[in-house]
Amino acid sequence: MEAKQAVLQGKFMDRLRSGKPLLVDGAMGTMFYARGVFINRCYDELNLTDPQLVRELHEEYLLAGAELIETNTFGATSTRLKRFGLEAKVAEINYAGVRIARSAAEMVREKHAHDAFVAGSLGPLGLPAAERHSEAMAAVYREQVSALNDAGVDLFLVETVTSIDEAEAAVRACQSVAPQVPIVVSATVTDTGSMSDGTRAEEAAVRLDHLGVVAVGYNCSDGRNLVLQTLERMSKVTSLPLIAMPNAGVPNCVDGRSIYLSSPEYLGSFARKAARSGAKLIGGCCGTTPAHIKAMRSSLRAVQAQVEGLAQAGTNAAAPAVEPPPMEERSGVGKRIAAGEFLSLVEIVPPRGFDCRREIEGARMLQSLGVHAINVPDSPRASARMSAGSLCVQIERELGMETVLHFTCRDRNLLGIQSDLLGAAALGLRNILCLTGDPPKMGTYPDATAVFDVDAVGLTRIVRDMNHGLDLGKQSIGQSPGFVLACAANPGVPDMDEEVRRFAAKVEAGAEFAITQPVFDLRLLDVFLKRIESFRVPVVAGIWPLTSVKNALFMRNDLKVSMPENILQRMGSRSTPEESRAEGIAIAREMLAEVRGAVQGVQVSAPFARYESAVQVMREVLTQASKNQAGE
Repeated sequence: MEAKQAVLQGKFMDRLRSGKPLLVDGAMGTMFYARGVFINRCYDELNLTDPQLVRELHEEYLLAGAELIETNTFGATSTRLKRFGLEAKVAEINYAGVRIARSAAEMVREKHAHDAFVAGSLGPLGLPAAERHSEAMAAVYREQVSALNDAGVDLFLVETVTSIDEAEAAVRACQSVAPQVPIVVSATVTDTGSMSDGTRAEEAAVRLDHLGVVAVGYNCSDGRNLVLQTLERMSKVTSLPLIAMPNAGVPNCVDGRSIYLSSPEYLGSFARKAARSGAKLIGGCCGTTPAHIKAMRSSLRAVQAQVEGLAQAGTNAAAPAVEPPPMEERSGVGKRIAAGEFLSLVEIVPPRGFDCRREIEGARMLQSLGVHAINVPDSPRASARMSAGSLCVQIERELGMETVLHFTCRDRNLLGIQSDLLGAAALGLRNILCLTGDPPKMGTYPDATAVFDVDAVGLTRIVRDMNHGLDLGKQSIGQSPGFVLACAANPGVPDMDEEVRRFAAKVEAGAEFAITQPVFDLRLLDVFLKRIESFRVPVVAGIWPLTSVKNALFMRNDLKVSMPENILQRMGSRSTPEESRAEGIAIAREMLAEVRGAVQGVQVSAPFARYESAVQVMREVLTQASKNQAGE
């Protein structure tokens, strides 16, 4: 066992040095409680009394994507077990905890080809400050560490410690018993950014670095923002790999229970930010579940795919790159953008079935009135609909009218992305809008698996490099497919700084024009346009004609769209559906008139397939375009 243990310990260190983020599992106590184990039980004793339950939880985290699981030994020291009269079972409980975790990891590796490391979890001792004497604490930890080492852990994870003295005692105990085993330390901080004993994050990082730990960071605390802020400060004083494992938000008290209400997407977003901030061990603490870890796995895959595969795309290519045709030669949309014309788009959502006659007839009517192209979303809000590419092909072949294909990362891995893009090019589709895609949780099949090998930025790079005749592996695909490459922008998001940063990344990746999400607060659009002046590409404004005050409230409350009060009041003042739709069209026309001089086009949505509404919104634009064409 010692030889095997040494190999795994070496692999862990190699992985840590590789710089690739490693996903840690989530909370065990939260999951035990959810399975009906009361909080007055000793969760560590379950290693002996219900090992199958413990193993099942480990397996759930592994199947969700965890690459490192922690033994169920967080409180398995004599000082913590004494409360339950179990202080004589320290060795037995810890040894069993390692063997259960190792068994789960080996089963998942054999059946699912998924490797994972096993970390021996050491939590705080639960001693009052007056009893935290260095040697006494080290002695308590040595008893636990000896059992964990005998059972064969790959590393020690000292977590949730609240004082630097306790952290150092745990480290010294590990080093005295098993100097060859890597040690990782994760403390917890108060809202002031310090440990409970007053030690600042920076000081803790420096002291632990000098002791020889291999990674340092923070877990638990009051949610992701505090952990991210603390890591940023630590990164300035140490070069050690950093750990980030927050709670699933701040708990709410419901019927006397602390309930964590943060969604998996909340921690998925955190994982992206933590990875971009340099964290190398990323996971969750209280309140996190396998669903949260699964979302974090998707986010980390997207970030890593960009770092490993896409950042190098187009450089040192095995095949020579080719120059794509000028934009005006690639498509009619490209020609209008290159010429500085005002572009008119209408969004047509694919049907839920396979009969698209209504959509094609709607496109025919729009074409006859002068609309330049049809924008076709890819299963919006994660609904199951006809593929966007299929509808695009049918519109283009039957009507000769151009389309803009929405292309998302949600449902395709890197192979599928490239395959589908090549297929789109072969079918004559030239205008591509690169999107990350709505997560399945938003739709009618919330348990569907999302892929997200890359996000919209990475997808934009893939399309750009295909335009230069190269696939992701830098092999030749022959001539350029001649795509006109669009990206999305959302001026109405709460975090404008992040949106501007991502927009800049999309432009750098190759986006040639942008289409915004529907905007109702035109002040935000104005701010956004000013923020992107230094890297601006042509912007097409999204306009949505509201259908009712209920529609406006849904936009504000469910989709978190900024909705000015005066619009809500105007929509609420209408008493019939017909009046409400007319008011929505009037508002949309006013917005279009106001933004027309600041953007290079408009995309009007057609809620509930009311294509006539889109025409009414664009009436002046289409009339002017018709006059210009007649003048030519």
